[in-house]
Amino acid sequence: MKKSYPLSKVYGLLEPGPVVLVTTAQKGRANVMTLSWLTMMDFEPPLIGMVLSDRNYSFATLKATKQCVINIPTVELAKKVVAVGNSSGRRIDKFAAFGLTPRPAKHVAPPLIEECYASLECRVTDAHMASKYNFFVLEVLQAWIDPARKHPRTLHHLGKGRFVVDGRTITLPSRMK
Repeated sequence: MKKSYPLSKVYGLLEPGPVVLVTTAQKGRANVMTLSWLTMMDFEPPLIGMVLSDRNYSFATLKATKQCVINIPTVELAKKVVAVGNSSGRRIDKFAAFGLTPRPAKHVAPPLIEECYASLECRVTDAHMASKYNFFVLEVLQAWIDPARKHPRTLHHLGKGRFVVDGRTITLPSRMK
């Protein structure tokens, strides 16, 4: 029999993950932040919905520049991902502080993160809900992966310092492409 569940914990039931590192850049200064509130919105071109709190240092930069890179780390970077999320770019250079390597992107000013499995160069295509809901719609302009990583295991945030790590992959019959 089901029982009532606290509304403050619903996040952990639906959080799709993966946890990502979002890079932004303005006036020659790059920043990186940890984020997990993303959702796919369309296939081609790939559109991503992203919630980024207006209390985060990166919010104003993203709103002004309309560019970011979504970098997808694997479990090997878990401690750095949490450390990045527990600090502010207002006070430190997170790339230097946490040993992350910025690499130039092809279409946007924010850098890719070399240590991440994948990087998605994005531009904001819709910020109408940013003021009220902190919600941005991003179009992926260029996607990069590290082909040497055959079975990347990503992190998925459950709340309050708890994470799930991707595990075994299964394939089931489907008519979807």
